[in-house]
Amino acid sequence: MITIHNTGGYNMQISSRFTIAVHILICIDVFGDTETETSESLSGSIGAHPVVIRRILGQLRRAGLIRIMRGREGGAYLMRPLSEITLADVFHAVESLGGDTLFSFHENPNPACPVGRSIHDVLDNRLADIQRAMERAMEGMTLANIAEDARQEIKRTAQA
Repeated sequence: MITIHNTGGYNMQISSRFTIAVHILICIDVFGDTETETSESLSGSIGAHPVVIRRILGQLRRAGLIRIMRGREGGAYLMRPLSEITLADVFHAVESLGGDTLFSFHENPNPACPVGRSIHDVLDNRLADIQRAMERAMEGMTLANIAEDARQEIKRTAQA
């Protein structure tokens, strides 16, 4: 999980669904030509329960990133090349922010306090800018690069 600490002692976390989803897509790409990728095989690579994997597979399917086939030819398959899938696509598929923002704001700042009265005015836009910058950075990163790095790392560790 990614944890961002603030000085107030609260933590804001992006769930592990995002990194699990990236892991799933990379496995489908790397191993898809030689083996069927099922929730059970993926859970073995990821180290998460197959039910968690199935839930994330469903989110990726609803986002149009994968298709899932049942039966003898069953498994998960990419719907488009990894060069056309960005980290932002994956993030939006599995992190259901909806109208919410990445940053949670404490609910009851004291309007009688000068800081409490103005904190939303001075902080909200900055936090929105940070979120937009993160999303823009994710839009510029495709899974093709990550898959290639994974292949290189697999080769490197196989030689060791």
